[in-house]
Amino acid sequence: MTATTPPDAVRVLVPSGMLGSGFDPAAIERGLAMGADAITVDGGSTDSGPHYLGSGTPKTTAAAVARDLRYLLRAAATARIPLIVGSCGTSGTDSGVDWVAGIAATVLREEELDLTVARVYSEQDAADLKERLNEGRISPLPPLGELDADTLESCTHVVGVMGHEPIVAALEAGADVVLAGRATDTALAAAVPLMRGMPAGPSWHAAKIVECGGQCTTNPREREVFVTVDATGFTVEPLGEATACTPTSVAAHMLYETVDPFTMREPDGWIDVTDATYTALDDRRVRVEGSRFVPAAQKTIKLEGARVAGYTTMSFTGIRDPLVLAEIDDWAAFLREVLTDRVQQTLGLEPPQYAVDLRLYGHDAVLGHLERPTAPPREVGVMLLVQAADQATATAVAKVANPLMLHLPTRGMQHLPSFAFPTSPAETERGPSYEFVLHHVVDVDDPTSMFRTVIDGSPA
Repeated sequence: MTATTPPDAVRVLVPSGMLGSGFDPAAIERGLAMGADAITVDGGSTDSGPHYLGSGTPKTTAAAVARDLRYLLRAAATARIPLIVGSCGTSGTDSGVDWVAGIAATVLREEELDLTVARVYSEQDAADLKERLNEGRISPLPPLGELDADTLESCTHVVGVMGHEPIVAALEAGADVVLAGRATDTALAAAVPLMRGMPAGPSWHAAKIVECGGQCTTNPREREVFVTVDATGFTVEPLGEATACTPTSVAAHMLYETVDPFTMREPDGWIDVTDATYTALDDRRVRVEGSRFVPAAQKTIKLEGARVAGYTTMSFTGIRDPLVLAEIDDWAAFLREVLTDRVQQTLGLEPPQYAVDLRLYGHDAVLGHLERPTAPPREVGVMLLVQAADQATATAVAKVANPLMLHLPTRGMQHLPSFAFPTSPAETERGPSYEFVLHHVVDVDDPTSMFRTVIDGSPA
């Protein structure tokens, strides 16, 4: 697959921001007709919290992933171009890669497609990481502090976040389809342009812009985008017919999930778009030039890890009583006080043996104390989340709270109000609750050394 001389340009088709979220098959056909050299799509994220990494389970449903893969595998086979999926199974665990690979194998068999599939695994062994820790090769990213061995041992799953190199290695070994574990969102679309000799600045910047599909357009509901990387820059355009790329929509994507809108770190170094220019070529296409990539003196691989923090039980009730709503903040504080007292009396428990999170939806559940003062809300949904070391304790605390969430008056009220539970029973056991505990990087000499590749069942 490696060209002997760099081509004039490399074209990448991105069908959506996440495998399983759907796309328009007609837009994929348009991208193939435009000469796509690769199809890339992200398969996961940490956006939905630590549960998916901690439990090793996917966020998406198998039917949605199979639907997307069926179209994309057909497209890759028809055009004879590589298909790259990153962060398989949401969090990029080994089980996530195998889950997507199993779906892909079924589709390939049913469609009678002859494609070579590579699985690139990113899950890390705690014993190996402890050796690297002892060698002083692991350092924290803010706001976390120094890592200790006990934290590594406590994780149910740890993944390393790969850059483009393991993906390129799989392609050069003969893979038509690369199903990668945890990877940077940008590594997927940058891999083929970099492999085929395009400059790093435009390749990485282009990959950043198209990582989320149509989010860089004026109508992100149309998910499909197409980017052409060449020696001096890149051109990005939508494949949907009811949307456009503008200089503003393209440049704005550097604000997305970045600390600095002008620079962003990858395992090998920094994307620097300080001097980038964004020019409208017409009413749909944008040309970007001036992007740079600054290599790092030390290559690093970011670690992500999650562990069980406890077990959670949830209860939810709705309040419309205007007297309670007029004093909703004081009522919430009163609920905490009464609940703490009753749990101590009935269960003999005190914080920190359990924790209570009370959220007032319709009042300040999202912004909390940052919410601007308003008139009393018309209705409020009260969510109670109880976390404890075991499920039985969490549920017991929630059951103690049950009559309070049904009838607790304000401090000065002389009658019992009635609230509404939307479910029976009111308590929902949510099982283990996970927390992220790793936000660290490992110094590496070889950016492929922490990842393992299997091509069609045989070690590569």
